[in-house]
Parts: sequence; C-alpha cells; structure tokens
Amino acid sequence: MALTRRTTLLAGAALGGAALLTGCADDARPAPEAAERSAAAERLRKNAARDSTALLARYDATLTAHPALAAQLRPLRAEVARHAQAFTSDAPSTAASAPASAPPAGAARGAGAPDVPGDERAARTALADAERTLADARTKALVSAPAELARLLASVAAAGAAHAYLLTEAG
Repeated sequence: MALTRRTTLLAGAALGGAALLTGCADDARPAPEAAERSAAAERLRKNAARDSTALLARYDATLTAHPALAAQLRPLRAEVARHAQAFTSDAPSTAASAPASAPPAGAARGAGAPDVPGDERAARTALADAERTLADARTKALVSAPAELARLLASVAAAGAAHAYLLTEAG
C-alpha cells in the first residue's frame, strides 16, 4: 500500500509539474497586441510605409511628366497615399500626409525622382510593373506578419494588383 501511495504521489507531482510547465509556456507566448508592436512587426510596417511612399513618388513623377493621365492616375494615387498613411503607425510621414487627390504643389523631377518613360502607355506600364512588384512583395511578407498587419498587407497587396490591372487594361 505504501508503494501505491508513493506511485500516486509521484504521478501527481509529475502531472502537476507538466501542467505548470504548460501554463508557463502559454504565458511565454506574446499576446496578439504585443506581436503587432514587436520589433519585427514595426520593421515590416516601416518598410511597407517606405515602399508605399516610393510608389507615391512614382505616381507624382508620372503625373508631372504626363498631365493628360491625371484623370486616370489621381484615384489610384489617392489610394496609394492612404496605404502609406495606413502603414505609418503613430505619426504620419511627410509624404504620407500629402494631399491624397493631387501631387504636391511644385512637384518637379529632381535628382531622386523616379524615371518616367516619355510615352504615356509606357509610363502606365511602368506604374503597373511597380504596383505588381510591390503587391508580390507584400504577399510574400504575409508569412512573417502578425494577424492585423497581415490583413492590412493582404488588403493593400490586393489593391495593388487591381491597380496594375487597371493601368494595363486602360487605353
């Protein structure tokens, strides 16, 4: 009988220890809110904002080079401006807070401005390629993103793919 009590006591201690370790393991996992604000998530968010801002600059350069495309490009540019702002976590950046409907006043092709093809059709194709490339990169980034950021990346990637379609199908 003493052996049975000892075995029961040891088995209970083992089960209690396992339950305690399992509980600790669950506590060690970061909360969803913490994952959204982790260093990796912030880096991913910052890179996404930077990429959207660069795409916004490409739209601005294209609008400056080809004002006749304004009716077609302004709605897409406005979306890209909202994407840049959505990725900016706390304070909107200068480029992201630019008016969504038009390029900044006096936008000129400076040394850092993207190259824009001289032909309107080629300029639209270049924008479509930039949108598609960025949408593909955001889709690949979904794997390492926490849930809310992954949803935002997926939504913006889908919008970018739609923009690419609209830019190539418009004539």
